[in-house]
Amino acid sequence: MTTLKDVAREANVSQMTVSRVINHPEQVTEELKQLVYDAMKTLNYHPNIAAKALANNRTQVIKFVILEEIDTVEPYYMYLLTGIANELEKHQYTLQLITHRNISLGDCDGYIITGARDKDFEWIDTIKEPVIIFGENRHGYDYIDTDNVGGIAKATRYAIKQHYANINFIGIDMDEPFEYSREEGYIRELQKEHLVPTIFRCINRSTAARELIEKNWKSFKPNTMFICSSDRIALGVERAVRGQNGKIPQDYGIIGHDGVFLDQIAFPKLSTIRQNVVFMGEQCAVSILKKIFFHNVSVGNQHFKSELILRDTTR
Repeated sequence: MTTLKDVAREANVSQMTVSRVINHPEQVTEELKQLVYDAMKTLNYHPNIAAKALANNRTQVIKFVILEEIDTVEPYYMYLLTGIANELEKHQYTLQLITHRNISLGDCDGYIITGARDKDFEWIDTIKEPVIIFGENRHGYDYIDTDNVGGIAKATRYAIKQHYANINFIGIDMDEPFEYSREEGYIRELQKEHLVPTIFRCINRSTAARELIEKNWKSFKPNTMFICSSDRIALGVERAVRGQNGKIPQDYGIIGHDGVFLDQIAFPKLSTIRQNVVFMGEQCAVSILKKIFFHNVSVGNQHFKSELILRDTTR
């Protein structure tokens, strides 16, 4: 059986260093941690998680709480979970997936929460363990999110450079910070060019977006760009334009936001603002572990840049 001593010899470090990497990784440099992790992998060494948890007075469990209905059509949360799980595994932490129906199930060392709306913070405020929110919030909690302002700003700048005469924003009808930020990115870029914003909103469903475009079709002249707050909305816009015999991308451009699945199955393939969801999941895990290791100190908010992917719905 492989021992701590074997790992130390393989990594060319002391047994104390190996023990510190396993039990107190916050006290060790990234370089040393990687040496030990590589040695553990080479020797197929697995620490005694129960003993570690007992020694640190921890559960070695992180709860990932989804406070909204999961849509099985898109793999968004699967990408996010992959990133979180990959990072937690490096630190011998277990990820427990929790929905709004079984939040109180079991103990944990910290929470990563997504889908939180204003009404949910009354419950979140009662949590004693460290919390990281995936998604902007106005309640003072540390969070991880994409750069919502910057992403939509990229799409808007592109539309301006391509000389679209009309640049419309189709937003999600939700009173939430991420939506305000996306609208801000659109408005800010138009104002730089002294252009007047035109904003429509609908629920985040392709059918709702399709109905909105069909209802207002006569006002959408050729040489129009639709910048959408989600790929789901963009998909509905695309279907509506094609249904009205509008030419994409010659006369009508469409850019979505998310870039995790629907952009690839749309026809024509959808231009979008792609988020690096796996990486953001990893950073959620990094942040919650920092809060656990350093006694719930604030780690701040992080916004990660997204990428404009140009495909067949833009010229």
